[in-house]
Amino acid sequence: MKTFLNALLFCLIMVPATLMAQSTVTGTVTDKANAMPLPGVNVIVKGTSRGASTNFDGNYSLEVNQGEIVVISYLGYTTQEIVFNGQSKIDVTLEEDAAQLDEVVLIGYGSTTKQDATGAVDKVDDKEFNRGAIVAPQQLIAGKAAGVRITSGGGGAGEGGEIRIRGGASLSASNNPLIVIDGLPIDQRGGSQGSRNALNAINPADIADFVVLKDASATAIYGSRASNGVILITTKKGSANQPLKVEYGLQASTRRITNTVDVLNASEYKTLAEANGVNPANFGTANTDWQDEIFTTGIGAIHNITASKGYENFNFRVNFNHVSQEGPLLGDLYERNGFNTSFVHRFLDNDLKLTLVARTIQDEYHYAANGAIGEAVRFDPTQSVYDSNGNFTQLGANLAPANPLFTLENTNDRQRIKRVISNFNIDYKLWFLEGLTFNLNAGIDYAENNGFRNTAANPNNPSAFAFNGKSSGLNRNTALDFYFNYKTNVESINTTLDITAGHAFQEFYVRSNINDVSGPSITVDTDINRNALESYFARASFDIADKYLVSASFRRDGSSRFSEDNRVGYFPGVSLGWKLMNEGFMENSFFSNLKLRAGWGVTGQQEIGQNYGYLGLYTPSRNNQANIQFGTTVNGEPIFIQTLRPEGFDEELKWEETTQYNIALDFGFFNNRLTGSVDTYYRETEDLLATVPVPAGSNLTDLITTNVGAITSKGIELSLNGVIAQKDDFGWDTNFNITFQEQEITKLSLSDDPNFFIQTGGISGGVGNNIQLWKPGYDPSTFFVFRQIYDSSGNPIEGAYVDVNGDNQITEADRQAYKKGTPDAFIGFTNNFRYKNLDLNFTFRGSFGNYVYNNVASSNGNLNSIIGQPGYQANAHSDVLNTGFANQNLFSDAYIERADFVRLDNISLGYTIPFSKMTLRASLTATNVFVITEYSGLDPEIGNGIENNFYPRTRDVVLGLNFTF
Repeated sequence: MKTFLNALLFCLIMVPATLMAQSTVTGTVTDKANAMPLPGVNVIVKGTSRGASTNFDGNYSLEVNQGEIVVISYLGYTTQEIVFNGQSKIDVTLEEDAAQLDEVVLIGYGSTTKQDATGAVDKVDDKEFNRGAIVAPQQLIAGKAAGVRITSGGGGAGEGGEIRIRGGASLSASNNPLIVIDGLPIDQRGGSQGSRNALNAINPADIADFVVLKDASATAIYGSRASNGVILITTKKGSANQPLKVEYGLQASTRRITNTVDVLNASEYKTLAEANGVNPANFGTANTDWQDEIFTTGIGAIHNITASKGYENFNFRVNFNHVSQEGPLLGDLYERNGFNTSFVHRFLDNDLKLTLVARTIQDEYHYAANGAIGEAVRFDPTQSVYDSNGNFTQLGANLAPANPLFTLENTNDRQRIKRVISNFNIDYKLWFLEGLTFNLNAGIDYAENNGFRNTAANPNNPSAFAFNGKSSGLNRNTALDFYFNYKTNVESINTTLDITAGHAFQEFYVRSNINDVSGPSITVDTDINRNALESYFARASFDIADKYLVSASFRRDGSSRFSEDNRVGYFPGVSLGWKLMNEGFMENSFFSNLKLRAGWGVTGQQEIGQNYGYLGLYTPSRNNQANIQFGTTVNGEPIFIQTLRPEGFDEELKWEETTQYNIALDFGFFNNRLTGSVDTYYRETEDLLATVPVPAGSNLTDLITTNVGAITSKGIELSLNGVIAQKDDFGWDTNFNITFQEQEITKLSLSDDPNFFIQTGGISGGVGNNIQLWKPGYDPSTFFVFRQIYDSSGNPIEGAYVDVNGDNQITEADRQAYKKGTPDAFIGFTNNFRYKNLDLNFTFRGSFGNYVYNNVASSNGNLNSIIGQPGYQANAHSDVLNTGFANQNLFSDAYIERADFVRLDNISLGYTIPFSKMTLRASLTATNVFVITEYSGLDPEIGNGIENNFYPRTRDVVLGLNFTF
């Protein structure tokens, strides 16, 4: 106590002494370019909270002590630091800082700056990422970039998300973008088998930034894999001359579903069933909410331990990551242990830089039986979970749904994936020619998986067998590329020249092993999938007089997936830029940045789903399923001969080819406190792959996958970034982006028949039914339905549809193309607030013009779902109370619902506490907070527009603690 009182007394004496020692300094802050005063400039004493802001005339007044440093800062200008040595007045002239425009942005096989970029390129760094217990890296940038739509696959543990850039460019082939991690292109089919999300191998906390290449002029240098865009992921690597920094981060989370399928409760079920002839003696005595029984609150934790240090010529970063995430479905679990390292060493006065990045990951999935979701929707709500003997209640009929809790408890489905992703980079500034650099990158992505799946026999079928299956596999992706880059300034023509030329080779090898036993049936399969890609590429960029930009790229790809006649593809790209702000006529303009961009390019698509579709292959019979007897042994035992089945093929099979045009305007106002861009694009894909019928006898099959189609898409993308407030104690910045898109199939048959179409979009209810179609003139997600007729009260009349062709009967010819599953527009809106040590940020996402087919209602929302089942009664969707339908009306447009939504995707509140040797940041984050929509189903955000047996999304609440030493 005595010590405390002495310390307090000392403080009381020193405070007024300190105040007496302070002096008042005044001054004016002006703009060097025009000598105009700058209002709102921050003038603070370094290392303290004492500060002031300039008024409208640029004037300030500040209390300061001898020897203290005064820091003058203003957004868009170079910060100045001045030591106070008794001056009574300090006038400051600030110079515009080009650093914001000169921010380095990665492009294919090189980099450029923001002000020199001519393609449609968006960069999202870790300051802009979504917060929370994020396991899947793609969720970091959901809603952050115009033209990029990320749709979560559901609420499963370790679930990823579908990434679409400008809507995708294909039908039958892949629509996934090419993802490049630290220079290593990842297999677009997924880097490992048995995983919910191939990108889970990358620790989100280890990512520095994403760069999204959207238009063909930016992506053409990736050639045959770039039609759907390219995403470049750069991981954190530490920095030079950095003291040792140790960080520990913990994110503890709870997860709970936000919605369930609307089915009948026990009371509604009894009333409806009894009114339609069901004997009340068949009812149970319970009131069981089966969905509530199978879903629980999932618990999760993410741990990150990181150490980094930088010396003059060497820096390293090491991270250990552990993830444990439970899904809301009982038994669903994902675990990840990852060790991530990066080492950078510079030699020869920094002319030679060696970078090694290596990460080892072990993923473990405990998959819950997703089929239990459908069983919970269908199971009789009057039955209890357990019968009088303590066993799971079952309905007893062969085709009846099993008790969903029985299914979950008796399913053991696991996968373990061990994966290594590593690459080694050499960057060497060659001594014999200034500006010439050699870059070599060698990478490998290697994964092994082992798993098993054991399920009990169907409890409703005495003759059913249990299933016991094992699976294993290997994925190997090896890449080697190198290029030379030459940068120089040609003073005679006032032009900066940047030329790149190089070579790349990549091979993909996949082996899959399956060993299944179900009763007497044994399946043993081994498949090997192998293909390679060899490429040459070049790019030349010119910056003329710091006003006019010209960039041209070219790539030659050779793929083993195609015949020698079609093996090689050529993919050019050209883009132009005009820095209008650097023109004399823009002096004293209210713009602070203005640039016009235009680009054109051709890209390809080689992810066609098969490696050797151009060859006449023969498939051997497997597991004695198609063997034929050919004689007997001397003992009279039959001899079976393995058969070979010829497969259909197309000798002329080749890549899909996409041509894209892009025109854009980049702008900035108020010293770039408000910046933005508007991009418009038009894209056409030709030689589109589709499976179409061929004349009988012309091939070894009646359906063949071949190049027959064409599809076009066009859109407008607007992105706005604003720094609304930038003070020492308070900051507020915001981002808004909106994308308008339209897609149309223009050709789909070999004969150019405009009436030809292909049904797609499989649904439950019956066998082989489809609810969507591909047809020239329509979006690929268009629904194919009958037009429902309603009575005077607005209720649908069962089986009454519009007779479109007027033949007085309802046939398939009366089904019509109607609405679509993809949106007309989607938005992202982010705000970041900072007040002293408190920070708050949130992100909204929205989608407009999209529709969803409610397959759960169409399949189960009828009386037949209750009373028409063979030997049992099941539950129905509550929509039966609205329609009164007796039977399924699967193709009625009454089940096509508008699915516009606005979702508060992420909100996070954090507080930073600085200590003398440590900084602590505590945060509370919620994801999927609420959604505003008129859609009556489970969730309006469905990737393909068809809701059926969907794993519900969760609302996560996350407590985060981050310690930095």
